[in-house]
Amino acid sequence: MRSRRDWFADIALFLFAVVFAVVTADSVHRDESMSGGERTADQVVGGLACALVFLWRRWAVQLSVALMLAGTYFHHLTGVTLVALFTVAVHRERRVTVRVAAVALVQFLVFLVQGPDAGAEAAGSALTYFALVAGAIGWGLYVRSRRALIASLEERAARAAEEARRQVREEMAREMHDVLAHRLSLLSVHAGALQFNPGAPAADIRRAAEVIRDSSHQALQDLREVISVLRAPTAGPDGAGGQPQPTLADVGRLVVESREAGMRVAYHQEAGDADTLPAATGRTAYRIVQEGLTNARKHAPDTGVTVTVSGQPGEGLTVVVANPLPGGPGTAIPGAGQGLIGLGERAGLAGGRLEHGPRDGAFVLCAWLPWGGTKAVGR
Repeated sequence: MRSRRDWFADIALFLFAVVFAVVTADSVHRDESMSGGERTADQVVGGLACALVFLWRRWAVQLSVALMLAGTYFHHLTGVTLVALFTVAVHRERRVTVRVAAVALVQFLVFLVQGPDAGAEAAGSALTYFALVAGAIGWGLYVRSRRALIASLEERAARAAEEARRQVREEMAREMHDVLAHRLSLLSVHAGALQFNPGAPAADIRRAAEVIRDSSHQALQDLREVISVLRAPTAGPDGAGGQPQPTLADVGRLVVESREAGMRVAYHQEAGDADTLPAATGRTAYRIVQEGLTNARKHAPDTGVTVTVSGQPGEGLTVVVANPLPGGPGTAIPGAGQGLIGLGERAGLAGGRLEHGPRDGAFVLCAWLPWGGTKAVGR
C-alpha cells in the first residue's frame, strides 16, 4: 500500500516524465524522416509509458530495461526511461543497478560502432540521451548513498541514546544501592540487637530505638535526594541536582555512625592537601568506604575494621578497607554482591581501579583513584 508520501513521489515523477516529453518534443517535429503516423505513434507510446511510472515500485528493473530498448525507436520514452533508471538506482541493490547500467553501456557501444553511419544531428541527440541516462543513474546512486548515510547516522544516534539510557540506569542503581544499603544495614544491626536481647536495660533499648528512628529518617531523606535527582530536568556535573553530595571530609562522620552502631573501626586519614582533591574523586572515595563498612557489618559483624585513606596530588588517592575474615557463620546480613560490582564501575569511571578479596587472613577492599589529572598507569 502506498503512503501519502509515496503518492506524492509517484505524481512528481509522472509530471517530470510528461513535462520532459513535452519540452523535448520539438526534436520529433523537426525530424523530416518521420511520417505523421510515426509521430502520432511516438506520442501515444510516450503517453502510455508515462502512466507506467505508477508501476515502477514493483517492476522498476523490467520497465527500465524495456524502456531503454524501446527508446531507440521512440523519442517520448526518454523522460520515463530516466525516471525508471533513477528509481532502480535509488531503491534496488547495487548489483542490480550495475546490471541495468550494463544494458545502457552496451547500447552506447553499439552506437559508437554505428556512429559514422548516422548524421551529425542524430549523433548529437544520441550522445545527449546517453549523458542523461548516466546522469539519472549517478543521481540515483547519490540519493541512495545519502539515504544510507542518514539511516546509519540515525541508527548510531539511537544506539548512543540507548547507551546513554543504560548508563543512566546503572548510575541510578549504583546510587540507590550505595545510599540505602548503609542506612538499612544499620537498621538491621540495631533491630537484630533488640531481637536477640529483649531483656536489655531500658536505657539501651531507648538508645537503640533512637538510632533506628534516626537511621530511618536519614534513609528516607537520602531516598528523597536520589528521587529528586532522577526527577530534576537538569543535574549538575556531579549528578547532584542541587543536593549536597558527600566528600572525603564526610568519611569521618561515616566512621562515627558505624562506631555508634557497635562496630570497631580504626580510621587513618593520611591524605595530604585534601582540599585540592576533586569533588567527584572525594565522593567516589566516600562511597568505597561506605560500601566497605556495610559489607563488614553484613558478613563479619564481630570483627574490627581498619579504614585507611592516603595519597597526595600527583600520586593519586588510595582507599583501603580491611577486616579479619570471620571465624564462623555469625549473624551476617544477606547481600547480593552488587555493591562491589557498582564500586568497580565507579572506580573505572573515575579513571582508577578497584581490587578486593582475601589477603593475609583479612578481606581487603583497595581502590586507587587519580588525583586531578593523574592517570592510572603503572600502578
